[in-house]
Amino acid sequence: MIAVANDKGGVGKTTITANLGATLAREGYKICLVDLNRQANLADDLGYRDTEIDDQGAALLMSIMTGRTLQAVPVPGRDGLFVVPGGLDLTDLTGVMVGRVQQHGRDAMLTLAKALAPATAPYDLILIDTPPENTLLIDLALGAARWLLMPTKTDGGGLVGMRLLAQRYAIAREINPQLALLGVVLFGTSRAATAIHRDVRTKVEQAFGIGASPVLTALVGHSEKVARDARELGLTAHELAAAAAAQPTWWETRRAGNSSEPRISATASQVAADFDKLGLEILQLLAAAESGAQA
Repeated sequence: MIAVANDKGGVGKTTITANLGATLAREGYKICLVDLNRQANLADDLGYRDTEIDDQGAALLMSIMTGRTLQAVPVPGRDGLFVVPGGLDLTDLTGVMVGRVQQHGRDAMLTLAKALAPATAPYDLILIDTPPENTLLIDLALGAARWLLMPTKTDGGGLVGMRLLAQRYAIAREINPQLALLGVVLFGTSRAATAIHRDVRTKVEQAFGIGASPVLTALVGHSEKVARDARELGLTAHELAAAAAAQPTWWETRRAGNSSEPRISATASQVAADFDKLGLEILQLLAAAESGAQA
């Protein structure tokens, strides 16, 4: 189980959760996504906003309040991909958790773990998408997760959010000793900005107080057009790349008098390749960790 988290918004948490989940599902893995965000942008990225599976987080809230086992639902059109939707009903979750913490102390942060535990068996991997700047819900995710995957941009805001989360990570390990840092993913960066990437690696080492940088080799490059198309159309990078490859050339649309018709950027194929590399590296890290644990 992986919590995808950073205390800063806009650093790619939801985009990575949606695309990583869809990428691994395409490869035959059974993946469950848990949306802890009241904005429920995962519903936009995967195109199920206002469909019959979009319960606005009602099932997730009820499970946490009552202890009922969480049940994920299939994401339409994507074999092997399941979701526990988020949404506006999660507005009440912060208040619920404040009361739980007052009654049970930090052990209340294991509430999500207890709701998820009976439901994990069918899945190869569970990814938890977390909201920014909501420490209670981030703590819930860290209390449930085996691994932390932290997206960040190379700007100051993303790195500040990362340092704040590093502090919460240290505290979370006191109630969830199995939690470990899987890695940091650079998001929305220039693929050629190697000097900036080296500087970020140094800052990550300082934030976590470790000798080797946990920044993953795979990164997700910047493409504003792909990001906008993905959210507006409810398509993953791979799906956008397929649509871009299938669309008529610009000259064909111009000859047909449709030159003003919106076009999908061919850059989608580069972003899709980034997610392929990220998925492969994460699988390798998980396999290495499992082998080490067995040894």
